[in-house]
Amino acid sequence: MLIDVKNLFKIYNEGEESEVRALDGVSLRIDRGEFVAIIGASGSGKSTLMNILGCLDIPTYGDYHLDGVDVTELTDRQLAHVRNKQIGFIFQGFNLIPALNAWENVELPLIYQGMSPSLRSERTEEALEKVGLADRSRHKPTEMSGGQQQRVAIARAIATHPPIIMADEPTGALDSRTGKHVLEILHRLHADGSTIILITHDNGIAATAERIIRISDGRILYDGDREGAFQ
Repeated sequence: MLIDVKNLFKIYNEGEESEVRALDGVSLRIDRGEFVAIIGASGSGKSTLMNILGCLDIPTYGDYHLDGVDVTELTDRQLAHVRNKQIGFIFQGFNLIPALNAWENVELPLIYQGMSPSLRSERTEEALEKVGLADRSRHKPTEMSGGQQQRVAIARAIATHPPIIMADEPTGALDSRTGKHVLEILHRLHADGSTIILITHDNGIAATAERIIRISDGRILYDGDREGAFQ
């Protein structure tokens, strides 16, 4: 079991009149190699759940084991190590560094890992080729379209060869044609063995996943295949 979450709570202002339960007793398991879409409206708790699954935040209560490790017991430094080794993040806003070109943006997490220059070069080239941007590697973000910037972000996410790719509204800032291309890349990564966790508010995008988890008010309402998700 790659991800095992039991009775997860994320509570803000606990015990006060302004208390908010962003997650309210969430339990789920995700196996290695799955393609899962977590769907919900704004404020449903889906991004909070992704932040916890991605070790960007910690729960108020509950258990979370990632690849057999209890991440709720880890220090901030250990969590950072898990993020860098285990998880590749793709966000709606791209989050590229404007002063760096595509190659340098993709190479950055490899530098943080302490990888040798020769292996960094090999991984960076491989990642850019996978997203079809080998010929744009020396262009800066301002010289690229939104779709190209998102592909750079995907290349950066996969350069470290993480077992998990977490994509938070990856097509949200793109037109429908470019968004479709981004989803095709995610499906190719899945076919190559990556575990994909896709966060979206869009039923059409969620329907491309094998498994759909629908969340509302911090609770899971549905967890199953796409056939039963939209009935």
